[in-house]
Amino acid sequence: MDNRSRDLLYYLTYSPSDEKWGTILTTVGYQFIPNGSPYPLSKHPDDYSFVKQKGRILNEYQFVYITKGKGYFESSHVKLQEVKPGDLFLLFPGEWHNYYPDAEIGWDEYWVGFKGRYFEQLQAEHFFSCKMPLLHIGVSNSMIGLYEDLIRTANNEKSGHQVMLAGILQHLTSTIYYKHKNQTFGDSYIIEVLDKARKLMKEQIEEQISAEMIAGQIGVGYSWFRRMFKNYTGISPAQYQIQLRLIRAKELLARTSLAISDIAYQLHFENAGQFATFFRKREGVTPTAYRNRQKSE
Repeated sequence: MDNRSRDLLYYLTYSPSDEKWGTILTTVGYQFIPNGSPYPLSKHPDDYSFVKQKGRILNEYQFVYITKGKGYFESSHVKLQEVKPGDLFLLFPGEWHNYYPDAEIGWDEYWVGFKGRYFEQLQAEHFFSCKMPLLHIGVSNSMIGLYEDLIRTANNEKSGHQVMLAGILQHLTSTIYYKHKNQTFGDSYIIEVLDKARKLMKEQIEEQISAEMIAGQIGVGYSWFRRMFKNYTGISPAQYQIQLRLIRAKELLARTSLAISDIAYQLHFENAGQFATFFRKREGVTPTAYRNRQKSE
């Protein structure tokens, strides 16, 4: 956004129909706070205003993203922590929090507030936690772009704008999670090892090779490899191999005329019956039914 003012903030209306989408946005905006400036701004409604260092409690979630400067954040679950460019902190409903820029430096801040069952479910599944509200994701033009998309959509306030905002917010949420996960694995050696392992698994999918053997091929211990692999991908190496076998089985069923027994042999199942059980358990249909369905589409 060119020729921006120091601050721009919106507080949004929504309808009962908007709430049915699972997410409604309540506020979005940015503040560019120079050093020595008062904070927070006095423009906020009473429900959002707070006194520096006394903090507040909101009835919604917020993503607050710092792209420049330095400041501080604390909440009921974390002690006072320094906030730097590229840090994002999450505010949770009913959770006391406090944050402010360093008076001698200031900061640039983007935020979006929202509520609804979509993020409640993510919190319940521990994708985000009030025990770890400060995420280090780096300064990202794509992240800033999503905030600016939210601001533009809020400004236009066209019919259905809340639904569009909810879609952009879901994209932002996914981007935050993705960037945080990859920042956590900032060690290039670990990522290089795991990338090599996945490449070997894909290349050797039609060979009888275990996860332990893969660890041996890349020269690392299996316990370490399994732990790092699961932390990075969310599944174990063995589960990853199972998913690769399933993907390969579906390709062979859809793109070749190989007999079911030949596919079973090629993927190292003991017999066609074992392959059929494996396939049906994961796809809900037999290999033959899957092939017939692909032909009819």
